[in-house]
Parts: sequence; C-alpha cells; structure tokens
Amino acid sequence: MNEKQNLRLKRNVGLDYVHTFLSNMNMQSSIWVLYLAYCGIYLAQIGLLEGIYHATSIVCEIPSGAAADLLGRKRCMILSNICIAVSCVIMLFSKSFGCFAVSFVVQALGNNLNSGSEEALVYDSMKCLGQEEHYMGVYGRINVLIEVAQGLATVAGGVLAEFSYFWCYAACVVIAVLALLPVLWMGEPPQCGEAADTAGEGVEDAAEGTPAQRTTRETVKHHFAVSACILQKDVRIGKIIGFYSVVFAAHTLLFFYSQQYFADLGYNKVQISVIMLLVGGASCLGALVSEKMYRWFGKKCLIPETVIIAGAILCYGAGKADVAAAALMCAGFANAALYPIQSDSLNALIPSEQRATLISVDSMCFSIAMIVLFPLAGALADRWGLKTVLLLLGVILLLFLLTVFCIEKESFSSDHS
Repeated sequence: MNEKQNLRLKRNVGLDYVHTFLSNMNMQSSIWVLYLAYCGIYLAQIGLLEGIYHATSIVCEIPSGAAADLLGRKRCMILSNICIAVSCVIMLFSKSFGCFAVSFVVQALGNNLNSGSEEALVYDSMKCLGQEEHYMGVYGRINVLIEVAQGLATVAGGVLAEFSYFWCYAACVVIAVLALLPVLWMGEPPQCGEAADTAGEGVEDAAEGTPAQRTTRETVKHHFAVSACILQKDVRIGKIIGFYSVVFAAHTLLFFYSQQYFADLGYNKVQISVIMLLVGGASCLGALVSEKMYRWFGKKCLIPETVIIAGAILCYGAGKADVAAAALMCAGFANAALYPIQSDSLNALIPSEQRATLISVDSMCFSIAMIVLFPLAGALADRWGLKTVLLLLGVILLLFLLTVFCIEKESFSSDHS
C-alpha cells in the first residue's frame, strides 16, 4: 500500500468513532415499547414485532454480510443509514400493526447492512496497518461511544416523548442522515492476510478457475462454500457464536422489557430514562476496563461477567425498583465488558475475505435467540407478569451457564488464545 492508502485507513477508525456516536444517538431506543403501547399495541404484539425484526435479520443477515465482502463494506454502510432513516419515517406515521411491521423490517435490513460491514471495515483497516493487536482497545472505545450516545439519546428521547413522540422520531430521522456523512469519507480497506481460497482449502468445486475467471454466480457460490468450510473446520468459531448469542439475547430482553417493568411500578418516562442513563454509565465503565480485565485474568473473567447478567435478571423477581435498577446497572457493566472480548476472539479466527459474512452469521444466531425469546417472553408476561417471566429467564440462563462452564472447563482457563 502507498502512503495515501495508509492515511485513508488510519482515518477510518476516527471516522468510525464519529459514525458510531451519531448512529447510536437513537432516541427511540428508550421509548419504542412505550410508543407502541401508546398506539394501542399489546405486549404480545410488541413481542411479535420484535420477532418480525429478528426474522428479517435471519433472512437478510448472511446475504448482507456476503454483499459487504464482495461489493464493499463502505457501500453497505451507506445503504444501512438510508434504511434506518426510512424506518424512522415509517414508524412516525404508522397507525396499524402492519405498518409498524414494515418499519421493523426496514430497520432490520439497515442494521444487517451495517453489523458485519462496520466491524469488518475497522478490523481490516487495522490489520492492513499491522495494528490488529490494538483492536480490543479500539472496540472498547467504540462501545464507550455507543453507551454515551445511547445514554444521551435515552434522556433526550424520554424528554421529547414526554412532550410529543413526533419530535422524538423526527430527530431520529435527522440524526440518521448526519450519521451518513463520516461513512462517505471512509476508505475501503483491501482484504489483507490469508486468502479465502487458502482458508477454504478443501472446498469441492465451489467454482471453476481463478477469481478473475468466475461469473458473478460462481463467485457468490464460492464465497459461501468457503465460509461454510471455515465454520466446519474451526469449531471454536461456532462455540463463540453460540455462547455469546444466548448471553447477549438474555441481556437485550432484560434491557428492553425493563422499560415496561419500571412503568408498571409507577415510574414516568423521564424517570425511566434517567435509570437507563445510569445503566449507560455503568456500561461505559465496563467497556473501558474490558481490555485490561482480559489481559489480567484471561478467559477466567468471562465466568463472573456472565453470571452477573444471570444474577441481575434474577433480582427482578424481588419486584423492587431500587434493586432492579442496581441489578440492571451491574448487568450493563458486565455485558459491555463482554462485547470487545467476543469481537476480538471472533475476528482473530476469521480471514478478511469472509469477515463480514461470518460476523453476520454471529448476528444471525443472536437473532434466532431473540426471535424465540422475545415473543415468548411477551406472551408469558401478558399472562403471568414481567416479574415472574424475568425470574424464570434468570434461572434458565444460570443453568445454561453452569452447564457450559462444566462441559467447556478448559475453554474458560486463564489462557488468552
């Protein structure tokens, strides 16, 4: 690479910091459940909408990752921001369940286009510069920016929603457009390191000839064949994806249904937003210390961090707002500390040519967990109440963790590999 290309790649990380902050100034995140309830949507229907969102993710996630690998990560990030803006506009003017469902589908597509693309663009930019060993720290700072932006958006969204839901969603449209600007200035990193053909050696007749001789169909077919071969050969990738999908899905369900949980206890939208802001602060701390904790304790730190999330969910069974708020902050800290570890562990095992595709496989597995958990929890909450459902979720997650720790004891040793 020449000096100009190096400069553009170095600039990518800084530009992604700006894009991350703006794209996560998503003020609807703290009030969308309340907004749908205000529009006459029942909890079971809200759960179904979240299920539709994740069903769309399952369908679009891997193709969007492949598109990023084959057509360019930057192009997919541009399309992502456009979809998010359109989704907010639809949400703003929707009055029926069907229209809300369309908004969730478009939003899911937008998030799919960004999920693998952004992570792959940043990691490959650093890899081509020989700086991938610093990726966990960069991803930790990205998560801090996410938490700060989401914290500010939570408060701003709660305040705006107290006056009018319209202004909250209108602001989301403007911010989505602004988030597009730093992406336009990014440079597309070359795919560095091990070649896809080498990584997928052993794929039978995925495509004939060299990459330059293949048709578009053969190229796509070969890409998916190599990706499948990598997953089959390296079982560590599947273990990382499966374990974290369950943990992150449980935390996501806790976070979103906490809105309704605190509302049931008599808290207004501003008070709920303040609680979510405090949770964001705890999450920032978790993201900041993640790299140091991993360097000090290795994989042993994964055990208390995941158990804290399960314990926090169990605390909701007490039915006390102060206990639930403290538990949610602890869960936010632990969850944010896990993200950089998960991302670095996964990216270290994936060749550049398949990076966005296999990251999308990870996102798809998370969506599968959510499409099962969210509608089921919503339906049970309508019948039994949120407190009972969250208590049950905490017990199930704790049993899952104990089972994994016993079966994969060596995987949670102090080894950093």
